[in-house]
Amino acid sequence: MTSSLNHIISEIQRKENAISLSAPNTIDEAYQMTIYLKEYLWSIREDITKQGFKNHWEEINFFRNIKPYILSKLIYHNKIFRIQTACPVDGGKMYASYFLEQLKELKQEYREHIYNSDFYRYYRSGRTDRDETYFRLGNINFHDGLNSFVFEIDPLFSTYYDNKVARIIANELLYTYILQKINDDEMADFSARDISDSILWTDTKNALIELIYALYANSSLSDGKIGIRKISLALERMFQISLGDLHHSFHRMKYRAGSRTAFLDQLKSSLEEYMDKDL
Repeated sequence: MTSSLNHIISEIQRKENAISLSAPNTIDEAYQMTIYLKEYLWSIREDITKQGFKNHWEEINFFRNIKPYILSKLIYHNKIFRIQTACPVDGGKMYASYFLEQLKELKQEYREHIYNSDFYRYYRSGRTDRDETYFRLGNINFHDGLNSFVFEIDPLFSTYYDNKVARIIANELLYTYILQKINDDEMADFSARDISDSILWTDTKNALIELIYALYANSSLSDGKIGIRKISLALERMFQISLGDLHHSFHRMKYRAGSRTAFLDQLKSSLEEYMDKDL
């Protein structure tokens, strides 16, 4: 497996952007992405089953990071297709009620199948001491009382726990999507047309994402009563920019080399230099 996670993320995001521009609606967009990701994952499966891995570190990285990212996107887009094709209307109280019910179901699934488990705590804490067990082929332990879908997985292309990680990520993506739908209905009157066209974000997207998470973490807006997605939606509209997948951009920031807060560090430095000037 020669492709890095960053390369695969970039490739999938380029495809998402291309389909988003050409698809006539969300349903068609979700359908096209589902087909693309299914075929993409299948092609990788063929490579893996034929060539294997160079070493166990490559195998662990693939099943902990690479495959779950692709599979999470597949689960996410397929779920969006199902949600949107069942949506009764395009707006109003029934629309809001529908997505509130979807949010309720997602939270219920999260409580029942995701967060209340040792593996979830292991993964969320960033531990790696059991990666050899969780993310290498042939190590499934049925004494752990696994979910019945373990009998449906491909033993040549799944450790079972790669599917668990994918569902954790997909759940977060769907949570953000559904909240956005609810917020969009609440903010229907808020439009980028109300903002001057001359106000544009001219720094990098990662810089804006870093700022968004800082504002959220510091509870700087509305006493911390609004979420990251609502903050990002407001700033995306204000600056007429699309930030893409915030969750994975932030995940990469957490583990990037050098300062994890490069933009905020630069802001502080620039402000101090400005203060020191003789005005």
